[in-house]
Amino acid sequence: MKNRRIYAIGETVYDIIFKDGSPIAAKPGGAMLNTSVSLGRLGLPVSFISELADDDVGKLILNFLEENNVESDLIYQYEKGKTAIALAFLDMDNEAHYNFYKQYPINRMKMEKPEFRPDDIVLFGSFAAITKQLREPILQILKAAAAAGSIIIYDPNFRKPHLKDLAGLKPFIIENIGYADIVRGSSDDFRLIFNAWNANEAYHHIQDAGCQILISTSAHDPVQLKTNGFHINLETPVINPVSTIGAGDAFNAGLIYGLMKLNIAKNDLDSLKKQAWETLLDIGIAFGSKVCESYDNYISQAFAARLKI
Repeated sequence: MKNRRIYAIGETVYDIIFKDGSPIAAKPGGAMLNTSVSLGRLGLPVSFISELADDDVGKLILNFLEENNVESDLIYQYEKGKTAIALAFLDMDNEAHYNFYKQYPINRMKMEKPEFRPDDIVLFGSFAAITKQLREPILQILKAAAAAGSIIIYDPNFRKPHLKDLAGLKPFIIENIGYADIVRGSSDDFRLIFNAWNANEAYHHIQDAGCQILISTSAHDPVQLKTNGFHINLETPVINPVSTIGAGDAFNAGLIYGLMKLNIAKNDLDSLKKQAWETLLDIGIAFGSKVCESYDNYISQAFAARLKI
């Protein structure tokens, strides 16, 4: 783990969560931010690459990141615009659908690229990774990470409201997969993007795009891993979730925590044994399940304290 660093790249939003028609919680959000906070609480060296406004909500989020040990020097602060707001409405199963309110400037994510090193871990995904206005800065970051020999993890996190624009967005998704060493997505992601109804079908599309490792998660079904060598199915515990908003983001945090804890390098991925993958998936499942127990989108400080490396 020596000298390795984690970078998470994605949008920043402020989540306001509704249940039964009333707001019940408000907190910094965005998939990659959520993962960053979990990793920061674990004491891991994590930088968040994103953008937000120089407004009251933006300042609140920056303070929150600092309190949770997330490095924010690579966040672009803009003056002409507002920090994005997301309204999350929980249904009877405590799964969310969203309304987004965004006011971005013309020039976005104007910052210096990090100095990536071999075996750093780079997580990216969600809508920021397929936004046309952010395409060039995102690609420059990915190219630099790939050239340095960093482990790149892609989480599509594709939302149903964007389905009408899929024809224009799909080439970006496929290109993103081509940069990734690991693709971790939900079964809903692969159904929406590729009309793939199981992990085998999804894996064909992932392989065709240039990635050899797929992790597929689901709210109710087993977590599945597909590689060239084997297929793993792991059952998830039965829980009564309070909110599932941060479950996938917490799984990503658990996966990255496991890669760091076991000191797994990029060159190890192709030859990693089944038992090691099962350990990584178990950690991800534990993180995701824990987050579902509250309205927070990240693991708790108490949970993190027991696991710090």
